[in-house]
Amino acid sequence: MGIFQSFQPLLQSETHEKNPPAKQRSRLSPRQASKIKQRDVSAQKRVIAAQQRKKTALVYEMHRTIFQHFPHLLDWMRQVDDRRKKASDYELAAHLTACLALFLFKSESRNQYNHYRGDAQFAENYQRLFGFAMPHGDSVHNVMAQFNEDQIEHLKHQMVQVLLRRKTFHGSRYRGKWFLVAVDASGVGSYAHQRDAQCLHRTSKTGKITYFHTVLEARLVTAGGFSVSIASQWIENPEGTDYDKQDCERKAFTRLATKLKQIYPRLPIMILADGLYPYEGFFNTCKANGWAYCVTFKDGNLPSVWEEVRSLMPLQGANTHQEIRHQPSGATTQQAFRWVEGVDYQGHTLQWLECRETFTPKATADNTSAPSSKITHFVHLTDLPVNWRNIAATSHSGRLRWKIENEGFNTLKNQDYGMKHQYARKSYRALKNYFQFMQMAHLIHQLMTLTTRFKESFLSGQNHPTLKNLWRDLIAAMQWGELDTQELEHVAGTCAQFRFST
Repeated sequence: MGIFQSFQPLLQSETHEKNPPAKQRSRLSPRQASKIKQRDVSAQKRVIAAQQRKKTALVYEMHRTIFQHFPHLLDWMRQVDDRRKKASDYELAAHLTACLALFLFKSESRNQYNHYRGDAQFAENYQRLFGFAMPHGDSVHNVMAQFNEDQIEHLKHQMVQVLLRRKTFHGSRYRGKWFLVAVDASGVGSYAHQRDAQCLHRTSKTGKITYFHTVLEARLVTAGGFSVSIASQWIENPEGTDYDKQDCERKAFTRLATKLKQIYPRLPIMILADGLYPYEGFFNTCKANGWAYCVTFKDGNLPSVWEEVRSLMPLQGANTHQEIRHQPSGATTQQAFRWVEGVDYQGHTLQWLECRETFTPKATADNTSAPSSKITHFVHLTDLPVNWRNIAATSHSGRLRWKIENEGFNTLKNQDYGMKHQYARKSYRALKNYFQFMQMAHLIHQLMTLTTRFKESFLSGQNHPTLKNLWRDLIAAMQWGELDTQELEHVAGTCAQFRFST
Protein backbone atom coordinates (compact mmCIF):
# COMPACT_ATOMS: atom_id res chain seq x y z
CA MET A 1 0.00 0.00 0.00
CA GLY A 2 1.41 3.42 -0.98
CA ILE A 3 2.15 5.90 1.77
CA PHE A 4 -0.25 8.47 0.29
CA GLN A 5 -3.25 6.17 -0.01
CA SER A 6 -6.07 6.76 2.39
CA PHE A 7 -5.53 5.09 5.72
CA GLN A 8 -8.25 2.56 6.47
CA PRO A 9 -9.33 1.87 10.07
CA LEU A 10 -7.20 -0.92 11.49
CA LEU A 11 -9.54 -1.95 14.27
CA GLN A 12 -12.40 -3.99 12.81
CA SER A 13 -15.33 -5.04 14.93
CA GLU A 14 -14.65 -8.43 16.43
CA THR A 15 -17.23 -11.19 16.57
CA HIS A 16 -18.96 -11.98 19.81
CA GLU A 17 -16.96 -15.20 20.14
CA LYS A 18 -13.51 -13.62 19.58
CA ASN A 19 -14.02 -10.53 21.72
CA PRO A 20 -16.77 -11.16 24.27
CA PRO A 21 -18.24 -8.39 26.43
CA ALA A 22 -16.60 -7.52 29.74
CA LYS A 23 -19.27 -9.39 31.76
CA GLN A 24 -18.51 -12.61 29.92
CA ARG A 25 -14.75 -12.18 30.24
CA SER A 26 -15.04 -12.89 33.95
CA ARG A 27 -16.11 -16.46 33.06
CA LEU A 28 -13.09 -16.98 30.73
CA SER A 29 -10.08 -18.97 31.73
CA PRO A 30 -6.85 -17.02 32.42
CA ARG A 31 -5.40 -18.31 29.15
CA GLN A 32 -8.39 -17.10 27.12
CA ALA A 33 -8.35 -13.70 28.82
CA SER A 34 -4.61 -13.35 28.14
CA LYS A 35 -5.11 -14.03 24.44
CA ILE A 36 -7.85 -11.40 24.21
CA LYS A 37 -5.62 -8.87 26.00
CA GLN A 38 -2.75 -9.61 23.63
CA ARG A 39 -5.06 -9.06 20.64
CA ASP A 40 -6.14 -5.72 22.09
CA VAL A 41 -2.54 -4.64 22.65
CA SER A 42 -1.56 -5.73 19.13
CA ALA A 43 -4.49 -3.81 17.65
CA GLN A 44 -3.48 -0.71 19.62
CA LYS A 45 0.09 -1.01 18.35
CA ARG A 46 -1.15 -1.29 14.77
CA VAL A 47 -3.23 1.87 15.22
CA ILE A 48 -0.26 3.76 16.68
CA ALA A 49 2.02 2.54 13.89
CA ALA A 50 -0.52 3.64 11.26
CA GLN A 51 -0.73 7.09 12.85
CA GLN A 52 3.06 7.38 12.85
CA ARG A 53 3.22 6.35 9.18
CA LYS A 54 0.63 8.99 8.34
CA LYS A 55 2.69 11.68 10.06
CA THR A 56 5.82 10.56 8.23
CA ALA A 57 3.84 10.59 4.98
CA LEU A 58 3.51 14.37 5.38
CA VAL A 59 7.29 14.72 5.21
CA TYR A 60 7.49 12.50 2.14
CA GLU A 61 4.72 14.53 0.48
CA MET A 62 6.60 17.78 1.08
CA HIS A 63 9.74 16.16 -0.32
CA ARG A 64 7.79 15.00 -3.38
CA THR A 65 6.36 18.48 -3.93
CA ILE A 66 9.74 20.19 -3.84
CA PHE A 67 11.71 17.82 -6.03
CA GLN A 68 8.98 17.08 -8.57
CA HIS A 69 8.13 20.73 -9.21
CA PHE A 70 11.60 22.19 -8.73
CA PRO A 71 14.19 19.47 -9.40
CA HIS A 72 16.85 22.12 -10.10
CA LEU A 73 16.23 24.24 -7.01
CA LEU A 74 19.55 23.31 -5.35
CA ASP A 75 21.37 23.98 -8.62
CA TRP A 76 19.80 27.44 -8.77
CA MET A 77 20.99 28.08 -5.24
CA ARG A 78 24.52 27.05 -6.19
CA GLN A 79 24.44 29.56 -9.05
CA VAL A 80 23.82 32.49 -6.69
CA ASP A 81 26.89 34.72 -6.57
CA ASP A 82 28.67 33.86 -3.32
CA ARG A 83 29.31 37.13 -1.50
CA ARG A 84 30.21 35.72 1.88
CA LYS A 85 33.07 37.61 3.46
CA LYS A 86 34.41 34.75 5.56
CA ALA A 87 35.18 31.13 4.83
CA SER A 88 32.52 28.68 5.97
CA ASP A 89 32.24 24.95 6.57
CA TYR A 90 28.95 25.03 4.66
CA GLU A 91 28.50 25.66 0.98
CA LEU A 92 26.23 28.58 0.08
CA ALA A 93 23.35 26.31 -0.99
CA ALA A 94 23.30 24.84 2.53
CA HIS A 95 22.68 28.28 4.04
CA LEU A 96 20.02 29.14 1.47
CA THR A 97 18.30 25.79 1.98
CA ALA A 98 18.34 26.37 5.73
CA CYS A 99 16.61 29.72 5.32
CA LEU A 100 13.95 28.07 3.15
CA ALA A 101 13.57 25.29 5.74
CA LEU A 102 13.06 27.93 8.45
CA PHE A 103 9.70 28.67 6.79
CA LEU A 104 8.97 25.20 5.39
CA PHE A 105 8.81 23.93 8.97
CA LYS A 106 7.07 27.14 10.14
CA SER A 107 9.68 27.70 12.80
CA GLU A 108 8.38 31.25 13.47
CA SER A 109 11.80 32.35 14.78
CA ARG A 110 15.50 31.66 14.36
CA ASN A 111 15.58 30.47 17.95
CA GLN A 112 13.02 27.75 17.18
CA TYR A 113 15.04 26.72 14.13
CA ASN A 114 18.10 26.33 16.37
CA HIS A 115 16.00 24.25 18.75
CA TYR A 116 15.20 21.88 15.89
CA ARG A 117 18.87 21.86 14.95
CA GLY A 118 19.74 20.71 18.46
CA ASP A 119 17.39 17.74 18.16
CA ALA A 120 19.56 14.85 16.95
CA GLN A 121 16.74 12.97 15.16
CA PHE A 122 15.42 16.13 13.50
CA ALA A 123 18.91 17.07 12.29
CA GLU A 124 19.48 13.58 10.91
CA ASN A 125 16.16 13.59 9.04
CA TYR A 126 16.89 17.11 7.76
CA GLN A 127 20.17 15.91 6.23
CA ARG A 128 18.40 13.01 4.57
CA LEU A 129 15.78 15.38 3.16
CA PHE A 130 18.06 18.05 1.71
CA GLY A 131 21.54 16.51 1.62
CA PHE A 132 22.98 19.19 3.95
CA ALA A 133 23.68 19.43 7.63
CA MET A 134 21.81 22.22 9.41
CA PRO A 135 23.92 25.38 9.81
CA HIS A 136 23.37 27.49 12.90
CA GLY A 137 20.65 30.13 12.66
CA ASP A 138 23.14 32.93 13.36
CA SER A 139 25.27 31.74 10.46
CA VAL A 140 22.22 31.74 8.20
CA HIS A 141 21.38 35.25 9.34
CA ASN A 142 24.87 36.51 8.50
CA VAL A 143 24.44 35.20 4.97
CA MET A 144 21.02 36.84 4.62
CA ALA A 145 22.54 40.17 5.64
CA GLN A 146 25.20 40.01 2.89
CA PHE A 147 23.13 39.24 -0.20
CA ASN A 148 21.25 41.72 -2.34
CA GLU A 149 17.53 40.93 -2.27
CA ASP A 150 17.36 40.81 -6.08
CA GLN A 151 19.50 37.66 -6.07
CA ILE A 152 17.20 35.93 -3.61
CA GLU A 153 14.00 37.10 -5.28
CA HIS A 154 15.34 35.71 -8.56
CA LEU A 155 15.05 32.22 -7.04
CA LYS A 156 11.34 32.86 -6.49
CA HIS A 157 10.94 34.06 -10.07
CA GLN A 158 12.59 30.88 -11.37
CA MET A 159 10.12 28.77 -9.38
CA VAL A 160 7.12 30.70 -10.73
CA GLN A 161 8.40 30.52 -14.30
CA VAL A 162 8.69 26.73 -14.03
CA LEU A 163 5.04 26.53 -13.00
CA LEU A 164 3.99 28.82 -15.84
CA ARG A 165 5.87 26.70 -18.37
CA ARG A 166 4.16 23.61 -16.98
CA LYS A 167 0.78 25.37 -17.32
CA THR A 168 -0.03 24.81 -13.65
CA PHE A 169 -2.36 27.83 -13.54
CA HIS A 170 -3.64 27.78 -17.11
CA GLY A 171 -7.00 26.30 -16.12
CA SER A 172 -7.69 29.36 -13.96
CA ARG A 173 -7.14 32.00 -16.64
CA TYR A 174 -9.91 34.54 -17.12
CA ARG A 175 -11.61 34.14 -20.51
CA GLY A 176 -9.01 31.49 -21.29
CA LYS A 177 -6.29 34.12 -21.59
CA TRP A 178 -5.66 36.43 -18.65
CA PHE A 179 -3.78 35.41 -15.51
CA LEU A 180 -5.34 37.17 -12.52
CA VAL A 181 -2.70 39.16 -10.61
CA ALA A 182 -3.82 40.95 -7.45
CA VAL A 183 -1.80 43.95 -6.27
CA ASP A 184 -1.81 45.24 -2.71
CA ALA A 185 0.50 46.48 0.04
CA SER A 186 0.89 45.18 3.57
CA GLY A 187 2.91 46.06 6.64
CA VAL A 188 5.82 43.80 7.53
CA GLY A 189 6.82 45.40 10.81
CA SER A 190 6.01 48.33 13.10
CA TYR A 191 8.52 49.95 15.45
CA ALA A 192 8.66 52.64 18.13
CA HIS A 193 12.07 53.79 16.87
CA GLN A 194 13.60 54.42 13.46
CA ARG A 195 14.86 50.96 12.66
CA ASP A 196 16.74 52.07 9.55
CA ALA A 197 16.87 54.95 7.07
CA GLN A 198 14.35 53.34 4.71
CA CYS A 199 11.56 53.18 7.32
CA LEU A 200 8.35 54.99 6.58
CA HIS A 201 6.80 56.91 9.44
CA ARG A 202 3.52 58.47 10.48
CA THR A 203 2.63 60.85 13.27
CA SER A 204 -0.55 60.45 15.32
CA LYS A 205 -2.73 63.32 16.51
CA THR A 206 -0.98 63.15 19.87
CA GLY A 207 2.42 63.59 18.20
CA LYS A 208 3.56 59.97 18.59
CA ILE A 209 5.76 58.81 15.69
CA THR A 210 5.47 55.20 14.48
CA TYR A 211 7.97 53.68 12.08
CA PHE A 212 7.11 50.77 9.80
CA HIS A 213 8.10 48.73 6.76
CA THR A 214 5.62 47.99 3.97
CA VAL A 215 5.87 45.82 0.86
CA LEU A 216 3.79 45.96 -2.32
CA GLU A 217 3.03 42.51 -3.65
CA ALA A 218 1.85 41.18 -7.00
CA ARG A 219 0.28 37.78 -6.42
CA LEU A 220 -1.17 35.38 -8.98
CA VAL A 221 -4.54 34.32 -7.56
CA THR A 222 -7.00 31.60 -8.54
CA ALA A 223 -10.50 30.68 -7.45
CA GLY A 224 -9.10 27.33 -6.27
CA GLY A 225 -7.10 28.96 -3.48
CA PHE A 226 -3.69 29.87 -4.92
CA SER A 227 -2.13 33.17 -3.92
CA VAL A 228 1.40 33.09 -5.31
CA SER A 229 3.88 35.93 -4.97
CA ILE A 230 5.31 36.66 -8.42
CA ALA A 231 6.99 40.01 -7.68
CA SER A 232 7.62 42.26 -4.66
CA GLN A 233 8.39 45.96 -4.40
CA TRP A 234 9.31 47.58 -1.11
CA ILE A 235 7.76 50.90 -0.23
CA GLU A 236 10.76 52.67 1.26
CA ASN A 237 12.37 56.03 1.67
CA PRO A 238 15.65 56.46 -0.28
CA GLU A 239 18.79 55.75 1.69
CA GLY A 240 21.26 58.57 2.26
CA THR A 241 19.31 61.23 0.33
CA ASP A 242 16.83 63.94 1.22
CA TYR A 243 13.24 63.61 0.06
CA ASP A 244 10.28 65.97 -0.02
CA LYS A 245 7.64 63.27 0.34
CA GLN A 246 7.74 59.72 1.60
CA ASP A 247 7.47 56.80 -0.78
CA CYS A 248 3.90 55.58 -1.29
CA GLU A 249 1.98 52.69 -2.81
CA ARG A 250 1.27 54.44 -6.11
CA LYS A 251 4.94 55.28 -6.64
CA ALA A 252 5.88 51.71 -5.74
CA PHE A 253 3.33 50.35 -8.25
CA THR A 254 5.16 52.11 -11.09
CA ARG A 255 8.37 50.33 -10.06
CA LEU A 256 6.53 47.05 -9.56
CA ALA A 257 4.98 47.28 -13.02
CA THR A 258 8.43 47.76 -14.57
CA LYS A 259 9.71 44.70 -12.71
CA LEU A 260 6.71 42.58 -13.73
CA LYS A 261 7.13 43.44 -17.39
CA GLN A 262 10.85 42.65 -17.29
CA ILE A 263 10.36 39.27 -15.61
CA TYR A 264 7.21 38.15 -17.46
CA PRO A 265 7.31 40.15 -20.74
CA ARG A 266 4.73 38.04 -22.61
CA LEU A 267 2.50 36.99 -19.73
CA PRO A 268 -1.13 38.13 -20.31
CA ILE A 269 -2.02 39.77 -17.01
CA MET A 270 -5.26 41.13 -15.64
CA ILE A 271 -4.54 43.40 -12.67
CA LEU A 272 -6.94 43.22 -9.72
CA ALA A 273 -6.65 46.11 -7.28
CA ASP A 274 -8.54 48.05 -4.62
CA GLY A 275 -10.06 51.53 -4.68
CA LEU A 276 -6.67 53.24 -4.53
CA TYR A 277 -5.86 52.34 -8.13
CA PRO A 278 -8.50 53.90 -10.41
CA TYR A 279 -6.40 56.86 -11.58
CA GLU A 280 -4.96 57.97 -14.90
CA GLY A 281 -1.40 56.81 -14.20
CA PHE A 282 -2.58 53.28 -13.43
CA PHE A 283 -4.65 53.10 -16.61
CA ASN A 284 -1.70 54.39 -18.65
CA THR A 285 0.69 51.83 -17.14
CA CYS A 286 -1.64 48.92 -17.86
CA LYS A 287 -2.27 50.09 -21.42
CA ALA A 288 1.46 50.54 -22.11
CA ASN A 289 2.18 47.00 -20.85
CA GLY A 290 -0.73 45.37 -22.65
CA TRP A 291 -2.44 44.38 -19.38
CA ALA A 292 -6.15 44.24 -18.66
CA TYR A 293 -7.55 45.31 -15.30
CA CYS A 294 -10.59 45.07 -13.06
CA VAL A 295 -10.40 47.41 -10.07
CA THR A 296 -12.67 48.29 -7.18
CA PHE A 297 -14.50 51.57 -7.81
CA LYS A 298 -15.70 53.46 -4.73
CA ASP A 299 -17.96 56.44 -4.28
CA GLY A 300 -15.85 59.58 -4.55
CA ASN A 301 -13.27 58.07 -6.92
CA LEU A 302 -13.00 59.86 -10.30
CA PRO A 303 -16.11 62.10 -10.04
CA SER A 304 -16.19 62.67 -13.81
CA VAL A 305 -16.49 58.91 -14.36
CA TRP A 306 -19.33 58.63 -11.87
CA GLU A 307 -21.08 61.54 -13.59
CA GLU A 308 -20.85 59.89 -16.99
CA VAL A 309 -21.97 56.52 -15.58
CA ARG A 310 -25.11 58.11 -14.17
CA SER A 311 -25.84 59.91 -17.44
CA LEU A 312 -25.39 56.75 -19.56
CA MET A 313 -27.26 54.38 -17.25
CA PRO A 314 -30.80 55.34 -18.46
CA LEU A 315 -29.65 54.87 -22.07
CA GLN A 316 -28.37 51.35 -21.33
CA GLY A 317 -31.27 50.08 -19.26
CA ALA A 318 -31.13 46.67 -20.94
CA ASN A 319 -27.69 45.97 -19.49
CA THR A 320 -28.94 43.88 -16.60
CA HIS A 321 -28.62 40.24 -15.64
CA GLN A 322 -29.65 38.08 -12.69
CA GLU A 323 -28.49 34.74 -11.35
CA ILE A 324 -29.69 32.62 -8.44
CA ARG A 325 -27.61 29.88 -6.86
CA HIS A 326 -28.96 27.34 -4.41
CA GLN A 327 -26.45 26.18 -1.80
CA PRO A 328 -26.32 22.56 -0.54
CA SER A 329 -27.17 23.93 2.93
CA GLY A 330 -30.49 25.24 1.66
CA ALA A 331 -29.39 28.89 1.51
CA THR A 332 -29.73 30.92 -1.68
CA THR A 333 -27.52 33.57 -3.26
CA GLN A 334 -29.17 36.00 -5.66
CA GLN A 335 -26.97 38.27 -7.77
CA ALA A 336 -28.32 41.25 -9.68
CA PHE A 337 -25.88 42.73 -12.20
CA ARG A 338 -25.97 45.90 -14.24
CA TRP A 339 -23.29 47.56 -16.28
CA VAL A 340 -22.50 50.65 -18.34
CA GLU A 341 -20.29 50.44 -21.42
CA GLY A 342 -18.15 52.99 -23.19
CA VAL A 343 -17.31 55.34 -20.31
CA ASP A 344 -14.55 57.71 -21.44
CA TYR A 345 -11.83 58.89 -19.08
CA GLN A 346 -8.76 60.71 -20.39
CA GLY A 347 -8.79 58.67 -23.61
CA HIS A 348 -9.43 55.32 -21.85
CA THR A 349 -12.64 53.42 -22.57
CA LEU A 350 -13.97 51.89 -19.38
CA GLN A 351 -16.82 49.56 -18.47
CA TRP A 352 -18.60 50.09 -15.15
CA LEU A 353 -20.19 47.06 -13.50
CA GLU A 354 -22.17 46.55 -10.34
CA CYS A 355 -23.26 43.45 -8.45
CA ARG A 356 -25.84 43.44 -5.67
CA GLU A 357 -25.66 40.11 -3.91
CA THR A 358 -28.40 38.94 -1.55
CA PHE A 359 -27.63 35.96 0.64
CA THR A 360 -30.63 34.30 2.30
CA PRO A 361 -29.94 31.52 4.82
CA LYS A 362 -32.05 28.40 5.05
CA ALA A 363 -35.42 28.87 6.73
CA THR A 364 -35.94 27.40 10.17
CA ALA A 365 -37.60 24.00 10.40
CA ASP A 366 -40.74 25.33 12.08
CA ASN A 367 -40.92 28.40 9.78
CA THR A 368 -41.71 30.54 12.82
CA SER A 369 -39.18 33.21 11.87
CA ALA A 370 -38.19 34.42 8.44
CA PRO A 371 -34.41 34.26 7.82
CA SER A 372 -32.71 37.63 7.59
CA SER A 373 -30.94 38.33 4.31
CA LYS A 374 -27.53 39.91 3.90
CA ILE A 375 -26.99 42.33 1.01
CA THR A 376 -23.49 43.08 -0.33
CA HIS A 377 -22.64 45.65 -2.98
CA PHE A 378 -19.65 45.44 -5.37
CA VAL A 379 -18.63 47.97 -8.05
CA HIS A 380 -15.70 47.60 -10.46
CA LEU A 381 -14.12 49.25 -13.49
CA THR A 382 -12.59 47.21 -16.30
CA ASP A 383 -11.24 47.86 -19.76
CA LEU A 384 -12.48 44.53 -21.17
CA PRO A 385 -15.81 44.25 -23.05
CA VAL A 386 -18.72 43.23 -20.84
CA ASN A 387 -22.01 41.57 -21.80
CA TRP A 388 -24.65 39.36 -20.22
CA ARG A 389 -22.62 36.23 -20.96
CA ASN A 390 -19.50 37.30 -19.06
CA ILE A 391 -20.75 39.86 -16.53
CA ALA A 392 -20.95 37.33 -13.67
CA ALA A 393 -17.45 35.98 -14.38
CA THR A 394 -16.03 39.51 -14.68
CA SER A 395 -17.50 40.58 -11.35
CA HIS A 396 -16.34 37.37 -9.66
CA SER A 397 -12.81 37.82 -11.03
CA GLY A 398 -12.67 41.37 -9.69
CA ARG A 399 -13.71 40.11 -6.27
CA LEU A 400 -10.86 37.58 -6.22
CA ARG A 401 -8.64 40.51 -5.23
CA TRP A 402 -9.47 39.66 -1.61
CA LYS A 403 -7.38 36.48 -1.95
CA ILE A 404 -4.20 38.55 -1.73
CA GLU A 405 -5.39 39.59 1.74
CA ASN A 406 -6.85 36.29 2.93
CA GLU A 407 -4.83 33.45 1.34
CA GLY A 408 -1.88 35.86 1.06
CA PHE A 409 -1.12 38.32 3.87
CA ASN A 410 -3.50 36.87 6.46
CA THR A 411 -2.02 33.39 6.02
CA LEU A 412 1.54 34.66 6.30
CA LYS A 413 0.74 36.67 9.43
CA ASN A 414 -1.50 34.27 11.32
CA GLN A 415 -0.62 30.74 10.24
CA ASP A 416 2.87 30.37 11.72
CA TYR A 417 4.97 31.98 8.97
CA GLY A 418 5.64 35.00 11.18
CA MET A 419 5.41 37.71 8.53
CA LYS A 420 5.46 40.42 11.21
CA HIS A 421 8.12 38.71 13.32
CA GLN A 422 11.50 40.46 13.44
CA TYR A 423 13.71 37.78 11.95
CA ALA A 424 16.25 40.58 11.37
CA ARG A 425 16.27 43.30 14.03
CA LYS A 426 18.99 45.42 12.46
CA SER A 427 19.66 44.42 8.86
CA TYR A 428 17.06 45.75 6.40
CA ARG A 429 18.62 43.63 3.65
CA ALA A 430 18.22 40.46 5.73
CA LEU A 431 14.59 41.37 6.44
CA LYS A 432 13.91 41.52 2.71
CA ASN A 433 15.64 38.20 2.06
CA TYR A 434 13.74 36.42 4.82
CA PHE A 435 10.54 37.73 3.26
CA GLN A 436 11.43 36.20 -0.11
CA PHE A 437 12.18 32.79 1.39
CA MET A 438 8.85 33.01 3.22
CA GLN A 439 7.13 33.45 -0.16
CA MET A 440 8.98 30.45 -1.61
CA ALA A 441 8.00 28.23 1.31
CA HIS A 442 4.39 29.44 1.06
CA LEU A 443 4.38 28.53 -2.64
CA ILE A 444 5.65 25.01 -1.89
CA HIS A 445 3.02 24.57 0.82
CA GLN A 446 0.25 25.60 -1.58
CA LEU A 447 1.45 23.16 -4.22
CA MET A 448 1.45 20.48 -1.52
CA THR A 449 -1.86 21.12 0.23
CA LEU A 450 -4.12 22.18 -2.66
CA THR A 451 -3.85 18.86 -4.49
CA THR A 452 -6.74 16.43 -4.55
CA ARG A 453 -4.37 13.73 -3.28
CA PHE A 454 -3.52 15.72 -0.15
CA LYS A 455 -7.14 16.58 0.56
CA GLU A 456 -8.26 12.96 0.18
CA SER A 457 -5.39 11.56 2.28
CA PHE A 458 -5.15 14.14 5.06
CA LEU A 459 -8.16 16.51 5.01
CA SER A 460 -11.12 14.20 4.42
CA GLY A 461 -13.50 12.41 6.74
CA GLN A 462 -15.12 13.45 9.97
CA ASN A 463 -13.04 15.35 12.52
CA HIS A 464 -10.18 15.70 10.07
CA PRO A 465 -7.23 17.77 11.33
CA THR A 466 -6.52 21.37 10.41
CA LEU A 467 -3.44 22.38 8.47
CA LYS A 468 -1.97 23.74 11.70
CA ASN A 469 -2.35 20.35 13.36
CA LEU A 470 -0.91 18.59 10.32
CA TRP A 471 2.21 20.74 10.55
CA ARG A 472 2.58 19.77 14.17
CA ASP A 473 2.41 16.14 13.03
CA LEU A 474 5.03 16.86 10.38
CA ILE A 475 7.41 18.30 12.99
CA ALA A 476 6.70 15.32 15.26
CA ALA A 477 7.65 12.98 12.42
CA MET A 478 10.92 14.87 11.95
CA GLN A 479 11.66 14.65 15.68
CA TRP A 480 10.56 11.09 16.44
CA GLY A 481 10.44 9.24 13.13
CA GLU A 482 13.22 7.99 10.92
CA LEU A 483 13.07 8.87 7.24
CA ASP A 484 14.04 6.15 4.81
CA THR A 485 16.67 7.33 2.32
CA GLN A 486 15.55 4.88 -0.35
CA GLU A 487 11.94 5.96 0.06
CA LEU A 488 12.98 9.62 -0.29
CA GLU A 489 14.84 8.84 -3.50
CA HIS A 490 11.85 6.89 -4.80
CA VAL A 491 9.44 9.71 -3.95
CA ALA A 492 11.64 12.34 -5.62
CA GLY A 493 12.30 10.25 -8.71
CA THR A 494 8.81 8.88 -9.37
CA CYS A 495 6.52 11.12 -11.40
CA ALA A 496 3.18 11.78 -9.77
CA GLN A 497 0.19 13.80 -10.90
CA PHE A 498 -0.61 17.01 -9.06
CA ARG A 499 -4.27 17.79 -9.63
CA PHE A 500 -5.52 21.13 -8.33
CA SER A 501 -9.01 22.56 -7.99
CA THR A 502 -9.49 25.48 -10.38
